[in-house]
Amino acid sequence: MTTAPSPRRQILLGALLPAFIFSLGAGAMIPILAPFAVERGATLAVAGIIAAMLPLGQILADLPAGALAARVGDRRAMLLAAGAAALGFLAAGLAPSLITLGAAVALVGAANAVFHLARHSYLTEVTPVHQRARVLSTLGGVHRIGQFIGPFLGAGVIVLGDLRAVFLLALLTAIAAGVTVLLAPEIDTRAARAPGIAQAGFAQVIATHRKLLLTLGVASMLVGTIRGARQQVLPLWGEHIGLDPTTISLLFGLAGGIDMLLFYPAGKIMDRFGRLWIGVPSMVCLGSVMALVPLAHSVPVLAGVAVLLGISNGLGSGVMMTIASDIAPAEARPQFLGAWRLMQDLGIAAGPLTLAAGAALGSLAAGIWVASAMGPLASAGLLRWLPRYSVHASRRTRRAAGLE
Repeated sequence: MTTAPSPRRQILLGALLPAFIFSLGAGAMIPILAPFAVERGATLAVAGIIAAMLPLGQILADLPAGALAARVGDRRAMLLAAGAAALGFLAAGLAPSLITLGAAVALVGAANAVFHLARHSYLTEVTPVHQRARVLSTLGGVHRIGQFIGPFLGAGVIVLGDLRAVFLLALLTAIAAGVTVLLAPEIDTRAARAPGIAQAGFAQVIATHRKLLLTLGVASMLVGTIRGARQQVLPLWGEHIGLDPTTISLLFGLAGGIDMLLFYPAGKIMDRFGRLWIGVPSMVCLGSVMALVPLAHSVPVLAGVAVLLGISNGLGSGVMMTIASDIAPAEARPQFLGAWRLMQDLGIAAGPLTLAAGAALGSLAAGIWVASAMGPLASAGLLRWLPRYSVHASRRTRRAAGLE
């Protein structure tokens, strides 16, 4: 197999459709984690910690996910991830204690890391660089569409049953994603990779690229922090002001609906003008809007803030995946992407923990404001470090590299 672009049908069935189906389950689960934990006796602080188990599971699996994708191939890695996710959803729905619930959510996070890293690595290899942002923003958009539809499906099953029914729904989506992978044309990306790529170790990759990871990687971590907080800020604040789980799911879905509309324009802008044109404004806007959440004490006002959160986050659709693909070394791409995702997922885990810390100290609003500050800080980091490592940072860096 060569690294020439695959037919659209192969990319759709082998990459985008499974990612969409897989994201449905996570989208349904995320907004009900806090209410589900509170229903079982957790405080808001403990509920925030349980929500943080999802990104924590991703953190624990990021580096192994890169090695797994390099060693067994994209298809098998996805099948293993779908099976692990199904087990995690089942365990969460049947969890007899908060500890079991947290462990099950962590398993889902680990499966998510494997599933999406395999998709990212494959699309990086088969997509021409001048179309990279549009393809990867579409992958991000597919994920967002799944997370948009998921909460509405979740709200529907809550009406018909109880919160446990959401985990049954997520279980079915994980199984369906695995079946889709089995039915899709088999893609073995191992043959497209440089000789010895599967043997590159974590320590070797991290040591070789430590300066990049400690500079631009820190900016990625800050992006992850505010995005991680964004995932839980509406459920936690909604619980704080006394909204019911169905309303919280609908508000979360509203934000996701706006979010998913902007993925293709974002990719097109990045391909034409460079990655900074999307990365910087999206993070500034996301931080500014999140700071408004503690001012919302009614459903209409919180709904308006949810819309603005969706616009701000949707503007940055695919930007961090595109940057990672730009800077990933061909000789160890899956392993590097695993290390990069580790940095970003550390931030994603820190986001809900920041909110939980604020709640534990008596002020959820303060935790939200601390998390919102990560947006402008991330923008500053991207402006400072991205031009150093990527010729696609802006049109100026492309001209300097002789690409325009």
